[in-house]
Amino acid sequence: MADRKVLNKYYPPDFDPTKLPRLRINPVKTFVVRIMAPFNMRCNTCGEYIYKGKKFNSKKEDVLDMDYLGLKIFRFFIKCTRCLAEISFRTDPENTDYVCEQGATRNFQAHDFAEQEERRLAKQEEEDEANPMKALEKRTKESKNEMDVIDALEELKDLNARHANADIDSMLETVTNKKTPEELAEEEDNKLAQEVFEQKCKKVKRLEDDVSISESADIDVISNFSLSADINPINTDIPKTKQKGKLSNLVKKKTKPKLEATEKCNIIQKEN
Repeated sequence: MADRKVLNKYYPPDFDPTKLPRLRINPVKTFVVRIMAPFNMRCNTCGEYIYKGKKFNSKKEDVLDMDYLGLKIFRFFIKCTRCLAEISFRTDPENTDYVCEQGATRNFQAHDFAEQEERRLAKQEEEDEANPMKALEKRTKESKNEMDVIDALEELKDLNARHANADIDSMLETVTNKKTPEELAEEEDNKLAQEVFEQKCKKVKRLEDDVSISESADIDVISNFSLSADINPINTDIPKTKQKGKLSNLVKKKTKPKLEATEKCNIIQKEN
């Protein structure tokens, strides 16, 4: 009993502590800690939404290759509640926030975006004050943008003035009466057919007129011949040659009507 209660242990004179086997210790120490989700996220594997404040048993480790002004940065590993996929995020002391690294995507948060934008603008103003050339370039860009905006406004005013003078009823009529190419082609075909039909009608009328003229001429010849026969009966004693000469003076020869150039062309085309 007394041997077990001793505080000092015996070391032999040939003891060499360098010969003792050393344990291989992982420099990155991990600890199991209970944390809450620092932001709203969505799992990339199954699409499950993980809301801010949900509790997890996570593994915590130190990030050796990163720090901010001597402050350590920690990385946390959690598992999705649905598919058990690994999700990791780390601390961001510069912005007093967390950064999602893998396994999930952070949902958009308007107030965080507004804060980041304010910080960026403040930083940019400080840089402009320190560098006068950048400030000058910025002013020139702003003046150019103002001129472009003024030109665009003037163009819009001109367009509005034109539209104010336009008649809406006439525009609607033109749009509603607008014909398709098929309807225009049909109208052209109808016009051509009507023109051809009118030309044929004119030709038929002229032929009928010529026939009526010839018939009236024959009737006149016959009437004249009958009257002359009554008044001056044909003498059988007169030779036939003289009788033929007298009859030729009474008969009128038919003259063919003169055709126009366009009608001749149409007749030649039909014959071909």
